[in-house]
Amino acid sequence: MDLVPALEEPLKKVVGPATAKVMAEHLDLHTVGDLLHHYPRRYAERGELTRLADLPLDEHVTVVAQVASARILKFNGGRGQRLEVTITDGGGQVQLVFFGRGIHKPHKDLLPGTRAMFAGKVSVFNRKMQLAHPAYELLRADGDEVGEAVGSWAGALLPIYPATAKLESWKIAKSVDMVLPSAQEAVDPLPAALRDGRGLVPLTEALLKIHRPHTKADIAAARDRLKWDEAFVLQVALARRRYADAQLPAVARRPKEGGLLDAFDAKLPFTLTQGQEKVSEEIFDDLATEHPMHRLLQGEVGSGKTMVALRAMLAVVDAGGQAAMLAPTEVLAQQHHRSIVEMMGELAEGGMLGGAEQATKVTLLTGSMGAAARRHALLDLVTGEAGIVIGTHALIEDKVQFHDLGLVVVDEQHRFGVEQRDALRGKGKQPPHLLVMTATPIPRTVAMTVFGDLETSVLDQLPAGRSPIASHVVPAQDKPHFLARAWERVREEVAKGHQAYVVCPRIGDDVDESADPKKAQKAQKKAEEEATAEKRPPLAVLDVAEQLAHGPLQGLTVEVLHGRMQPDDKDAVMRRFAAGETQVLVATTVIEVGVNVPNATAMVIMDADRFGVSQLHQLRGRVGRGSAPGLCLLVTDMPEASPARGRLGAVAATLDGFELSRIDLEQRREGDVLGQAQSGVRSSLRMLAVIEDEEIIAAARDEAVTVVADDPDLERLPALRTALDALLDAEREQYLDKG
Repeated sequence: MDLVPALEEPLKKVVGPATAKVMAEHLDLHTVGDLLHHYPRRYAERGELTRLADLPLDEHVTVVAQVASARILKFNGGRGQRLEVTITDGGGQVQLVFFGRGIHKPHKDLLPGTRAMFAGKVSVFNRKMQLAHPAYELLRADGDEVGEAVGSWAGALLPIYPATAKLESWKIAKSVDMVLPSAQEAVDPLPAALRDGRGLVPLTEALLKIHRPHTKADIAAARDRLKWDEAFVLQVALARRRYADAQLPAVARRPKEGGLLDAFDAKLPFTLTQGQEKVSEEIFDDLATEHPMHRLLQGEVGSGKTMVALRAMLAVVDAGGQAAMLAPTEVLAQQHHRSIVEMMGELAEGGMLGGAEQATKVTLLTGSMGAAARRHALLDLVTGEAGIVIGTHALIEDKVQFHDLGLVVVDEQHRFGVEQRDALRGKGKQPPHLLVMTATPIPRTVAMTVFGDLETSVLDQLPAGRSPIASHVVPAQDKPHFLARAWERVREEVAKGHQAYVVCPRIGDDVDESADPKKAQKAQKKAEEEATAEKRPPLAVLDVAEQLAHGPLQGLTVEVLHGRMQPDDKDAVMRRFAAGETQVLVATTVIEVGVNVPNATAMVIMDADRFGVSQLHQLRGRVGRGSAPGLCLLVTDMPEASPARGRLGAVAATLDGFELSRIDLEQRREGDVLGQAQSGVRSSLRMLAVIEDEEIIAAARDEAVTVVADDPDLERLPALRTALDALLDAEREQYLDKG
């Protein structure tokens, strides 16, 4: 059955080329169907004003408010003039500013007492919230005129759409009016039995009610229905993936008594945590079946994931197979190789003098190895001499042949593309078992959505010996003496023989960018914008390092580390820091993953509000890795009431990564929850909020499993098949392959 042509109609035919161009470029909307699924973010009630105190900084917002006062001010010796309008919600106030020739119309329109919708970007000027040059649409009080002002918007509920500076919410609303008749043609993907059983309204009705509700009940009914669509179609895609995987054959790998794993366990200097024991059991059960394991192992930084993965690899070697571990960077591959060889001792010296009799060989394979070393490594793999190989995606190249690949462990999943995993799958005689490790804690619903075709294991206990980390917010603007105290704390840690990190959002040698005139122009424009909003550019490693070395940290050895340095220089800096020769390392987020210096106890994160919650948590995981307690100071210029400060407060208040990942997701826009994890899904989730809608996702997953088990190719459900094809054209289906 073909997709309904009405919904595939290009927007430019319906709303005109100019509007269509902005919609395509800024909102990624191309067809009538795309616009129908561009839902209002919220609804303003005609009589009600938006709470101005809660406006997010630096975001494009649409508000309904009342004009309190308006005045024209002269500046520049009377040559320039600006219009300042104060709008209010009865409680808070926001200032609007208009400059130059653009002030006459707003001065005439925005009289005290007038209600209007305003759209613009929120900034702070002189510690007050303001919108510079906002667009506005007047809302006249008496009903007749409203019709003319706001198109055919229904009743008292004004839809506020996700908009851009180039296209205001009310203009989007007028375009939606033009495409709404096409909603009649929408094909309903939900099986009728499911829809009736759960009391959901038909799709056509849901689309009309979401865009033009008469009551709040209309909105609720529409949202329920549209959330179900998204959750169900996505879960069907994942269920089909799991179903297909379960049909694949794999070699069962059972560890043998008295083999490598037993010898390794016998020489461990500590006992495994209960969590490690439990997760290892889950993995060994999977390895013993004749279908490929697809498991996601998530655990905090330092929860002992590598130990669990290594034991799984040893079990596979015992069973006559080989295990490969893929790391996202050469530095991490080398680090894994070093630590695994250290953990295994003589058990890693297979075929060498002094190697234990059950020993195997642990080989490293990366892209930058010399030709001779590489030839040697490839030979170890093809003969089966190496039971364990650790490497970067150099492992995936055509030339690399395995003797009998039984298990693939992927570290930090989100850095690996699907093609690479598929290429590895093809290296085994039968598909190998797969274990994916991630240190980013993922709430259960996100795991069900993003990694929906993987079984999940969680390590939530930290091994003994990890020290607590104290975290504090340092409000540099409100309380400058707190910042001075932060540098004193760094000196105190160094005086005790420890080391410190200082993290900045930017490198600061923007020289190479100016070589590209387009980039230079962009940078110039950005700098001007930031100057007008009195918002300085983010702090840079090179500037901060210099200021510290000549100022508050004078006399300490300070070095810098960032992504644009030559690999050899980076390694040298890291070696000096690891050896304790450098006391303070000023770095970008290159230190976020895998850097392990137990003697580093303090971290100061500059402009901390410019980092995401989970990123701050990852960075903080670099301290407190030894026996001394860690300290993490989050420095910010943001005012106390700002959402950014709230985010930092949350990070300071808990060390629980799962709790923080929930906060992180709740504070982000629905659309980008999955954006980083997976590009294929971002565009499909417009209504579903992954955290709040846990019950819908879980229920949709159950329904999807039933439907797919009963009819794997969806032959009896053509409309669902159509929706699935739309969600996952061939390449997107690949994106969902998280395993």
